Amino acid sequence: MYFLNLSLGQFLAVFGTVSAVSVALYLLDRSRRRQVVSTLRFWVAAEQPSVVARRRRIQQPWSLVLQLVSMALLLLAVAQLRLGAPEGAGRDHVLILETSAWMGARLGNRTLMDTARQRAWQYVRALPGTDRVMLVRADALATPATVFEPDRKKLEAAIAGSSPGSTALNLEQAMSFARRIQSQTGRRAGEIAFVGTGRTVETDSTNTTMPRNLRVIPIADNIENCGLRKIGIRRSNSDRDLWEIYVSARNYGTQARTVTITIDFGPPNEAARVVVGSQRLVLQPGADSEQSFEFRTLAAGIVGVNLTPHDAFPADDKAAMELPAEPSLPVTVYSDRPELMRPLLTPNLRVAAVYKKPSEYQPSDAGLVILDRFIPPQRPRVDSVWIDPPAQGSPISVRTVAEQVSFARWDNAHPAAAGLRSKDFKLEKTSVFETAPGDAKLGEIEAGPVIVARPDKPKVVAFGFHPGLSAMKYELATPILFANLFRWFAPDIFRRSELSGASVGAVKLEMDQDVTPAGVRVLAEDGSALPFILRGRSLQFFSGNPGVVRVLSGDREYIYSMTLPQLGEIKWMPPADARRGIPRAQPLASAAQELWPWLALAGAVGLLVEWLLFGRFRRNMRQRVVLHRSAAAEVEVARR
Repeated sequence: MYFLNLSLGQFLAVFGTVSAVSVALYLLDRSRRRQVVSTLRFWVAAEQPSVVARRRRIQQPWSLVLQLVSMALLLLAVAQLRLGAPEGAGRDHVLILETSAWMGARLGNRTLMDTARQRAWQYVRALPGTDRVMLVRADALATPATVFEPDRKKLEAAIAGSSPGSTALNLEQAMSFARRIQSQTGRRAGEIAFVGTGRTVETDSTNTTMPRNLRVIPIADNIENCGLRKIGIRRSNSDRDLWEIYVSARNYGTQARTVTITIDFGPPNEAARVVVGSQRLVLQPGADSEQSFEFRTLAAGIVGVNLTPHDAFPADDKAAMELPAEPSLPVTVYSDRPELMRPLLTPNLRVAAVYKKPSEYQPSDAGLVILDRFIPPQRPRVDSVWIDPPAQGSPISVRTVAEQVSFARWDNAHPAAAGLRSKDFKLEKTSVFETAPGDAKLGEIEAGPVIVARPDKPKVVAFGFHPGLSAMKYELATPILFANLFRWFAPDIFRRSELSGASVGAVKLEMDQDVTPAGVRVLAEDGSALPFILRGRSLQFFSGNPGVVRVLSGDREYIYSMTLPQLGEIKWMPPADARRGIPRAQPLASAAQELWPWLALAGAVGLLVEWLLFGRFRRNMRQRVVLHRSAAAEVEVARR
């Protein structure tokens, strides 16, 4: 006989508290009597209030005894008193099944995952039928697949539904979760059984204290594997159509191997791609090797990286990344003297300029429109730059006209004027604008702004003078100003992109410039934001699912194609005192008999009997009988 939910000390503590309260209520209860009189005519008020005396002894001991017995029976039901030995109640086990990416490797004609599922099911069948098992799938995260489940069919289905993931094993987290969840159950703790290879990530601590109830069921993984580790693609800073590719491969095995890395490019159809580069290299055991490739293209397509010959783990032998086309900003220039604008537009490789006469104006042009000293009959529907517009029809009101004035200052806080310092040139003639709230004064003279940016949709920039017909054409600030304006009009087009092929899991990125958390966005493939940590220029984030992650920071865009599997590089060695292998099948212990339903029923019946014999219902019945007898006696006296 034993308690399942409470210990003996807990039961005695609770029952003692309930008993003390019940006895105190019986001793401290004040007696009140109801006096029945025939009339108030002979009632005399007492001069002194009646003294209420506390009871010094229990008036109804049998009522108290009946209540205490009933409460004891109910507490025994709560404690779930059982007949039998505690061993018959079963134990709670936690089965940790490794589902890391490495479990997809093949050994013979089976994968490591197939062997692990078979060993896990053998372990479950070896346990007594009264034991409960929680299945936990472990890769980078510990994910419970079941609760503490006694049903073997549900456990078998959960084991069969386990498959390799994309991340490496984090054994420390899995063990911590198993210890915590096992300590929260009310039953006896069983074993924490680990089924897997034990290949963990680099950050996993191999010196973590393991639980004493640990059982290890190892899966042999003597497999030679070479695979792609990282891929980096970026456009050359000096050549617009040149792409630079960096590939890192690693030998995870114990023997040196010669492999070939091939780069192909083309449409999504693999058969239609063209090989653009190939190199052979020798990979030493446990070492990395890097190779670089170059190829030219302005078109969009898929870059495929392949490592041959394939081995027992082909998931890391190839990767594909989408290469975006070179974006450009279409600019339409309406001018009678286009040669004045060409030096400002031609050096920018991402600007596709078309020059037209003012008589060819169309308000439906796309991209950006530059209007050189004329007012169109209808304003452009897109962003526009107005060069020395006439006062009548100017998008920004002209306050006055100044002549032979010196340029005074730039608004370096605005991105269009960032980095501009020159202010020694003179303007022969310029319009001075009247700005509205929200307008940015990019350039000013002492009389007022002469270059104004209006951030409304569509955006508008107005010059009070022509840069090509003034002393400003000799200033270095002029091409920088127009480059900044193009970036302000279309920031997405001028954003520099870097593509990386990485494994799923944690990513650490070293930024090229100092940024603040407010200026960084990390977006998953579906557009949702991912949490990140920023320390100085080091940014860290985690993605547990394969896909594309974009990191946006200022004019930089980092694209991570996280399709490579993450493999552990440390082989975990279990402690020497840990139990190993499948345990022997244990005989089924005699099931304990449940007594709590009968104890609860007996306690409830006891309280009901006490209420009927000693409760208010019993006193009310006695008073009614007394009143009935008194009334009958008065009637009898009246008849006589």
